Amino acid sequence: MLRFMDWSVVVLGCALVLGGLAGRWWERTRVRKTESPDEGMRLLWSWFPFVMGLGMICARVPGLLRAPHLVVEVFDALNFVLALTALGFILRLGRRFLRARGTT
Repeated sequence: MLRFMDWSVVVLGCALVLGGLAGRWWERTRVRKTESPDEGMRLLWSWFPFVMGLGMICARVPGLLRAPHLVVEVFDALNFVLALTALGFILRLGRRFLRARGTT
């Protein structure tokens, strides 16, 4: 049962990656039609699901495939970098929200 739950996390990560790629494609087609794209929101909505899905995949797959310890450590380091990137997205969005809220 636990093995199934681990693989379900990987499947959810794959769905998030595909959703992020689809969001990026959608935003690219929408930007071509409009005059001024909102670069900050476009960045967040297209890359955030991609980064979170990739983090979920990197967290579970090496252990599920019984990879050597070195490979698991490399993927853990990559997962840490992805977590920092996601934190940067959140802080950037928070700063943008607070700045917009303070001007009105």
